[in-house]
Amino acid sequence: PAGPGKGFALGRWRSRAAGHPEAKGELPLAALAEEIDTPGEGRVRALIAIAANPVLSAPDGLRLDRALGEHLDFMVSVDPYLNETSRHADVVLPPPPPSRSAHFDFAFNAFAVRNQARFTPAAVPLEEGRMDESEIHARLILAVSGMHGADPSAVDDLVIERALSKAVATPHSPVHGGDPARLAAGLTGASGPQRRLDMMLRLGPYDLVLDDLLAQPHGVDLGPLRPRLAQVLKTRSGKIELLPGPVADDLPRLRRALETRPATLVLVGRRHLRSNNSWMHNIPSLTGGSNRCTLQVHPHDAARLGLTDGADARVTAEGGALVVPVEVTDAVRAGVVSLPHGWGHDREGVRMAVAAAAPGVNVNQLLDGSRLDPLSGTAVLNGFPVEVTPIS
Repeated sequence: PAGPGKGFALGRWRSRAAGHPEAKGELPLAALAEEIDTPGEGRVRALIAIAANPVLSAPDGLRLDRALGEHLDFMVSVDPYLNETSRHADVVLPPPPPSRSAHFDFAFNAFAVRNQARFTPAAVPLEEGRMDESEIHARLILAVSGMHGADPSAVDDLVIERALSKAVATPHSPVHGGDPARLAAGLTGASGPQRRLDMMLRLGPYDLVLDDLLAQPHGVDLGPLRPRLAQVLKTRSGKIELLPGPVADDLPRLRRALETRPATLVLVGRRHLRSNNSWMHNIPSLTGGSNRCTLQVHPHDAARLGLTDGADARVTAEGGALVVPVEVTDAVRAGVVSLPHGWGHDREGVRMAVAAAAPGVNVNQLLDGSRLDPLSGTAVLNGFPVEVTPIS
């Protein structure tokens, strides 16, 4: 339901199998396995996975592993690795390596402390007949939309047309009131993705075009950060909605949860500096050292439970049990244990030889998918109770 007078909506529709609430047009990853393996009208029968390894990152990865292997009719994976998830794909489409890919940083520019823009062309040309990642995605879009065989540039043209049509109707846009066709004809770039980048630069708050970035390969310094909240805020109220109705209504439950101390240990995840995601475990230069799959335990808890540094312990929760080496450290507080994310490279058919040499265990297998945030339905992956016992 929508929040009272706030325009905040969630749960406008629910998943077929378990009734998980929609949030921002998406369903939680916890729903994927059941939507594949639960019979009935609307069952998920085909899947496209892009640079994702949900068998290791979703709760109850064993169920998802079986669902992908036994219940899908067709699966495509865009991934450079044959990992725990992509091994089930009927077609694996590996993107080219970074040296053969152009790059403009969208994601991490959001964390920048100074305005700048930089475009890096591919250092090495693509091999003959090899598709870059944007063409792979464009061809998949054409295939699922019934336009298989059409030129991939059709996707870029459609994106440009829709973006410009929206921009000319937006009062704060620098092209407000313009002609979308004329604006599209003025874009530059050697490829569809470059034309799209040129369009986004022109629609931004600076007098900047793609040719400017091509002329300055080390980047363009745009000065200090500047406020532009009025242009980007999209709430219906026109204000920053710090406390929407559904969130306010959920505060009593949150207070009760904070007042209830679990009788057992609480497990939290962690990511090492050289192990942010599962694919990094297959890079030789990032292995070893502190990048290990261990259960970190505070010295007080280790002494109380009879756990020894370097010895194995059994960790048990509602989803199952894991055996993992103990690392006694005061880096975690008493009452809390920590097990890193993205490990468990011991399944057949995975072609990640470096990762398989030290497979570790999958922390998300301790969860059965039943722990969900009540508002969004998102799976709870941290802060859940576990029991830890020593193994002789």
